[in-house]
Amino acid sequence: MHNFIEYAANIKPSERQLAVQEMEFYAFFHFTINTFTDMEWGTGKEDPAWFNPEQLDADQWVEACISAGMRGLILTCKHHDGFCLWPSRYTEHTVRNSPWRSGLGDVVKEVADACRRGGIKFGIYLSPWDRHEPSYGDSARYNQFFLNQLRELLTGYGDLFCVWFDGACGEGPNGKRQEYDWEAYYSLIRELQPNAAISVCGPDIRWCGNEAGHCRESEWSVVPSSLRQNEAIQEKSQQADDREFARRYESDEEDLGSRDVIQGEQELVWYPAEVNTSIRPGWFYHASEDGKVRSLKELLHIYYGSVGGNATFLLNIPPDTRGLVHEHDMQRLRELGDAIRNTFRTNLAADAHITASESKQGWDARHMLDGSRDTYWSPEDGTEYAVIELDFGREIDFDHIVLAEYRYGQRIERFELEYIANGTWHPIQSGTVVGHKRICRFSAVRSQYIRLTIMESRWCPRLSSFEVYRGAGD
Repeated sequence: MHNFIEYAANIKPSERQLAVQEMEFYAFFHFTINTFTDMEWGTGKEDPAWFNPEQLDADQWVEACISAGMRGLILTCKHHDGFCLWPSRYTEHTVRNSPWRSGLGDVVKEVADACRRGGIKFGIYLSPWDRHEPSYGDSARYNQFFLNQLRELLTGYGDLFCVWFDGACGEGPNGKRQEYDWEAYYSLIRELQPNAAISVCGPDIRWCGNEAGHCRESEWSVVPSSLRQNEAIQEKSQQADDREFARRYESDEEDLGSRDVIQGEQELVWYPAEVNTSIRPGWFYHASEDGKVRSLKELLHIYYGSVGGNATFLLNIPPDTRGLVHEHDMQRLRELGDAIRNTFRTNLAADAHITASESKQGWDARHMLDGSRDTYWSPEDGTEYAVIELDFGREIDFDHIVLAEYRYGQRIERFELEYIANGTWHPIQSGTVVGHKRICRFSAVRSQYIRLTIMESRWCPRLSSFEVYRGAGD
């Protein structure tokens, strides 16, 4: 048993996985000809002349992301309708044949350039399902077509942090279901963009399993290798087998990586979760939804569950027919960013005194307060239980505690937080996983002392950060 637990404790992320996890919060921008047809899924028969976002301002898109505290933007370069937001050489169904910018425009380039100017990262979404392309369903021909378009995006727009696939699949004009050559797609990405994570329908970042923003209470990054599929995730559609999709990918299983689950597995992998949802009911812009932008309370709930629960948060923002983020969305994004910034502005634990029940030589408890993710506290190997205490030197008010494990591993399985009042320890909150970040939010308490008890961990815990905050309220 100990050998297996030590093995599990030492599973670690690749640098590309780590880079995405440390971004924490980033944007999806669903924008295409659907924006002008008021549809969620296009048919592939749309006239490119309908695409004309006369006020398109990619810098405004990036400003929206930055105002919310996002660190990246993923653009839907081509959705299921097959319309390309760049002048692809391999189809006529592109912006080249639209009136926008007199047919000389390239949305992908404008957004990529704006991301660089704004200091955020850029990623691409390319739908493997193409309802316009005649070769779709002729598997070998279409795979080459897809690789050609993928190569254009991988080589023409600078460094990418992510290539995002949803695996949607259907039948082509020949009545045959397209068989995707995923290994060829992955190989091309690794060759041309080795630092880009391949997300959701890929080996680097996994989907949380729903589009509603639901987050598991215990989201493990270390999971059985069987969860990492090398085949397409079939998007729930008329073309997909709904029951099979639900069984495999919309499972309501809450436990994917506890000690009970991983026992007996031959191989474990690092496969962290991403929570994706839209700021509106739809993924593309619809004027009828201008009054249905998610509330600040809703968005904060998803943020705490995802970023605060060892997952990343991918929030969709659909630009309108002008080519702008709508005013309602902009206002909500600013509110969200202000709430996050105001809450986590001042770490009250920065100057506290910290002690641990045991520390391995060279990995002192003070490493939890030094602000570095490269240092950490750890007890001796094999010590799976430990107690840490913070002393602020005076009573303070606080309502958030943020814990973070050392970036190259996930070990803590169960913990408890307490504070002293009237000479007695009282519970604050208990939890399971910590991982990249665990944000514990609770009604404000006043105390001079906080105690963290790590009840269970794998081999030995390695805690990089212990932060305390007083929020400004929701």
